[in-house]
Amino acid sequence: MNTSTVKSRFLSHPEDLGVVTVGFSGGQPKAGVDAGPTALIESGLLTQIQEELGYKLYGDEKVQNYKDLTPASDPDYRGMKNPLLVSAVTRKIASDTYEHSSKGRLTLTLGGDHSIAIGTIAGTAKATRERLGREIGVIWVDAHADINTPETSGSGNIHGMPVAFLTGIAKEEKEEYFGWIEEAMRLNVKKLVYIGLRDVDAGEKRILREHGIKAFSMFDVDHHGIGRVMEMALAYLGDETPIHLSFDVDALDPMWAPSTGTPVRGGLTLREGDYICEVVHQTGNLVAIDMVEVNPSLAATEAGAQETVRAGCSLVRCALGETLL
Repeated sequence: MNTSTVKSRFLSHPEDLGVVTVGFSGGQPKAGVDAGPTALIESGLLTQIQEELGYKLYGDEKVQNYKDLTPASDPDYRGMKNPLLVSAVTRKIASDTYEHSSKGRLTLTLGGDHSIAIGTIAGTAKATRERLGREIGVIWVDAHADINTPETSGSGNIHGMPVAFLTGIAKEEKEEYFGWIEEAMRLNVKKLVYIGLRDVDAGEKRILREHGIKAFSMFDVDHHGIGRVMEMALAYLGDETPIHLSFDVDALDPMWAPSTGTPVRGGLTLREGDYICEVVHQTGNLVAIDMVEVNPSLAATEAGAQETVRAGCSLVRCALGETLL
């Protein structure tokens, strides 16, 4: 594989990559997603990023597990499960991503379940506002909208709520329950684009409509093709918007990524996923990447787990500039 020479116009050190590794599963009930970062790293991802893509890495040398942040008691609050733990962990993640982003580095976070995006996006949003005076745009690639409020969620799993908290659609005053998300950390709903949706709750559909949020479902991908969808998504965000790409591996069809917590048939092909990442890289606007919900323990076979890990690695490499020619 060759590598792209495109460098982000919004990074002062485009050759530097801040790495945040999040071995965390508290936003959902299935064990094993906390092992996702280790599986990605052990497959050689960070070595490939250094040796083949030419980045200098900063940040985590071992996967964070946040055991020290586990509360003695963590009862449900507003129907949310593990609220104190998820709030404490995502607050720490926000600090970590802020540290890298404020230095003008591209930031890569390896998760973990998608609740961690509360932290990753809060951190990069704040740093980008302070450093550049700009709002970030978020491209959220996922089978699910993850925009339930605590009141609309049927499960209480916080990995289905991060976008609601980041946009302020879900509000909370108490600091220990996401009240720490300050205004500078917020995501403007007009700077949010979804790609790949195909399993959206009734309450989420209502929220998307009420707030006029731009969303491309798998219907749109089928109708327009992924190339046109990306053209429309990027045109919507505009050329002068720093982009945070948050990629849930379950956006891919289970044929390509079976080892994830909430697989949904009828998803993106691996090539379509890679294409999304390649095109975002080529904009020169990328400032942060999340790769989440790789769960090596959930595939029916070891081969399925390895296929999912390989898919996650491929997506990250494409977002960082790997090209086919």
